Amino acid sequence: MISHLIPHVYAHCSSHLQFSKLVVERTQNPRPKEKYENLKFGHTFSDHMLEVDWKEGEGWGVPKIRPFGNLSLHPAASSLHYGLQCFEGMKAYKDAQGNARLFRPEMNMHRINSSAKRLLLPTIDTEQAMLCLKELVRIDKDWIPDKDGYSLYIRPTLISTTNYLGVAPPSEAKFFIICSPVGPYYPTGFNPVKLLADPKYVRAWPGGTGNIKCGGNYAAGILPQREAAAKGYQQLLWLFGENHEVTEVGTMNQFWYWYNKDGKAELVTAPLDGTILPGVTRDSVIQLAKSWGIPVREEKYTITEVIDAIKENRMIEAFGTGTAAIVSPVKALGFMGVDYDIPLDKEDPTAKAGKLTRRIMSAITDIQYGRVPHPWSVVVNE
Repeated sequence: MISHLIPHVYAHCSSHLQFSKLVVERTQNPRPKEKYENLKFGHTFSDHMLEVDWKEGEGWGVPKIRPFGNLSLHPAASSLHYGLQCFEGMKAYKDAQGNARLFRPEMNMHRINSSAKRLLLPTIDTEQAMLCLKELVRIDKDWIPDKDGYSLYIRPTLISTTNYLGVAPPSEAKFFIICSPVGPYYPTGFNPVKLLADPKYVRAWPGGTGNIKCGGNYAAGILPQREAAAKGYQQLLWLFGENHEVTEVGTMNQFWYWYNKDGKAELVTAPLDGTILPGVTRDSVIQLAKSWGIPVREEKYTITEVIDAIKENRMIEAFGTGTAAIVSPVKALGFMGVDYDIPLDKEDPTAKAGKLTRRIMSAITDIQYGRVPHPWSVVVNE
């Protein structure tokens, strides 16, 4: 049974995160809700948040759902100075019956533990964390928009709160979850984007942190993204090495659907070699494509191979994938001062995305909103 008292005592806590210890403090001042058309991605937040602290030698303390508000951090917290922090991005949806649903949430919980291990942050019990997350979603269920294309974006975050100006493993940490009602990631909706492939900047490298969701991965991409936007491109296609291997696009995984040299259609994306983020949407796309009989090749490839496929009229379509946008069609690629047009739908010049891109978008959103039964969609029971 969930306690509704407000104690903040850790002396007798187990070392593991425990849902049974969860304390709930409901807000006395509900936040005003924005009209759906006014929602900007990541700008509006729900009434409550989850918060729990960890201390070396004692483990996880009492998890608490409390009114949304600021955190209290020591100015020397090592997350602020040395990037000892990681996070996840996931969503809750509302189906036609008014049920709250999560999309493959267990993958996010396992991935935040992978990030934590790389940064020597404490890991969490995924099952217990899931129970806490579901309770937060239940409490803030009214914040889930009940409109197609809209959802409640969920941001689990793990940070070091160690008060020490030294590069060392954390001895104290905080895990928290905040929620934000959102509409389509791009204000223009499901429209194709232009990519700039510029070898000037590198997103990740072997032995680095490209395969985890740590803040530093994203901070380093803001300047290149702005430079790309100034040139008329919506996203940056990350390259690596002398051969200009293609890795990811912006903050998404990248896919190309083309005919290979043997004339066979295949879906191509970079492999999980330690530099690529194992995206939940990425994995979903691969599994769906294979179930439809589409060959998927997870191998390293270069920008030259991409351009050759375009020049030789072998490119069918291209798209990026991620939690925020789900699927983002690509209409053009810029490299070394030359723009290359990428087909959307050769049979329908008015289409905003290729046939496979549209099929994937439809299949994933149908699962997310519960329009088709699927084990990937987890109902949050009342």
